[in-house]
Amino acid sequence: MRKLYFLAVLTLLFACKKGPETPADQVFLNAVIYTVDEANPKAEAVAVKDGMILAVGTSEEVQTYVGDATEVIDLQGKTMTPGLVESHAHLMGIGYNKLELDLMYVKTYDELVEKVAEAAAKAKPGDWVTGRGWHQDKWIEMPEKTVQGFPTHDALSAVTPDNPVYLAHASGHASFVNEKALELAGISNLKGERPKEVEGGEIILDPLGNPTGILAERASGLVSRLIPEETPERAAEALTLALKELNEKGITSFHDAGANQATIDLIQKFKDEGKLTVRQYVMLTGREPELLEAWYKKGPMIDTADHLLTVRSIKLNCDGALGSRGAWLLEDYSDRPGHRGHETLPMSVVSEVSEKAIPAGFQVCSHAIGDRANQEILDRYEAAFAKNPDAKNLRFRIEHAQHIHPDDIPRFGQMGVIAAMQAIHLSSDRPWAIDRLGEKRIIDGAYVWQKLMQSGAVVTNGTDAPVEPVDPIPSFYASVTRKTLQGLPDGGYEGDQKMTREQALKSYTLDGAYAEFEEDFKGSIQVGKVADFTVFDQNIMEIPEEEILKTKVAMTVLGGKIVYSMP
Repeated sequence: MRKLYFLAVLTLLFACKKGPETPADQVFLNAVIYTVDEANPKAEAVAVKDGMILAVGTSEEVQTYVGDATEVIDLQGKTMTPGLVESHAHLMGIGYNKLELDLMYVKTYDELVEKVAEAAAKAKPGDWVTGRGWHQDKWIEMPEKTVQGFPTHDALSAVTPDNPVYLAHASGHASFVNEKALELAGISNLKGERPKEVEGGEIILDPLGNPTGILAERASGLVSRLIPEETPERAAEALTLALKELNEKGITSFHDAGANQATIDLIQKFKDEGKLTVRQYVMLTGREPELLEAWYKKGPMIDTADHLLTVRSIKLNCDGALGSRGAWLLEDYSDRPGHRGHETLPMSVVSEVSEKAIPAGFQVCSHAIGDRANQEILDRYEAAFAKNPDAKNLRFRIEHAQHIHPDDIPRFGQMGVIAAMQAIHLSSDRPWAIDRLGEKRIIDGAYVWQKLMQSGAVVTNGTDAPVEPVDPIPSFYASVTRKTLQGLPDGGYEGDQKMTREQALKSYTLDGAYAEFEEDFKGSIQVGKVADFTVFDQNIMEIPEEEILKTKVAMTVLGGKIVYSMP
């Protein structure tokens, strides 16, 4: 009888035992977690409820949040960070790059011509052949005939007699076109007449005055405007491909650096259909003044519900790139005396947009690579701030901030201007950028991450994809080594400007969130913030630097939902 009584009590106790008071929807256990939370920098596990972080701690502590319906994900020692924020890239460009000729990895002019010839052979006569990604400074050899360091269209035109060709430079600041495209644009067979100058751009000519096929900066528009507009179906395909790429690369938030209304509407459609798997922070393109005027009247669209699509900033393209010698400089290019690049947007427009944006509640993000462009934009921002002394927390940005005069570096911190930089550009550009700027200008003001951070400025990170692949691993590697992706030189270029690994991670997470006014919602792994995580198969914070580039994204989590898992 006693035994039966004991069993009855035991059964009752088990029946009355409660599960966790607030059971988690998911728990992630047995990880090495870098939280980017100064108060609690490392952890082992995290619990998630309704897409938000419920608890952070040891695996043993977080295990207590496991209920009957909790999904338990054992990360088996993998490394977790906050979801990565790509702070400057081009969403549709990433997608279209997969639908067109991808020339990013072309190593010679002959290889480029071969790829275009293959595409033309599959096209109907008169169809456009388009592509992007070539960069002559990255080729292992140059063709025999060049003008100003660029190839000429002769060989390209020979293999494409029936198809116009438009190939965007990797930087997006120049294009390479064939004879057919030049004819359609009315800038071929000039019979000795030089083409008219293009404001904010240049048609590169050979010594006889003939177009070479290279169109710099705004001159590219002479041909690009002739390319048939994309169909809605193709745009949707491009967006689908772009989102898939971002999921696979561990990106949970994306700053789209210049979109039109059609792109915003397409992203909204994907959101409404439940297909938006990356949070979008969209900058309105400054190339459409009527678009800006419409948004000034209605004000920003800030998504405070699910934080998937926000439109509250404006992108202005103010100069070119170093690769095309379009970056606007205070002094001549070292390898092209008498040339200082291009002001691709009148500075009066920067003043006008800044002064309208502030009372309307918009952030301004201005592309500036050269020291003249950076200086001019800082001057315009400063004047606009002075006209609106009561406006606080504006967080205006300079996109790239690649080459800055030493006198202007402290102004970023003093004015609260964010430097939205891409560390991967150091790896890709630094070996040849010294030819453009010379040693002194490179050392004093190019890719000066530490100098900017020491000024008090926030420095964000990214890739400018499709200028570079959107993969964050190479950019993180560049941040902490300042080497090329081949591991050169020893000690890195201007090694005193390297980021620590903690700084590099913060630039890709919490600082990116700050740059879109979302640091209270995401960017670190803390209770009450959103459950956006990136999981790596190696510990990027501790492995030898030469192992970083071998690291892969193992999992991407958006609001607690796994949107990518390594096969």
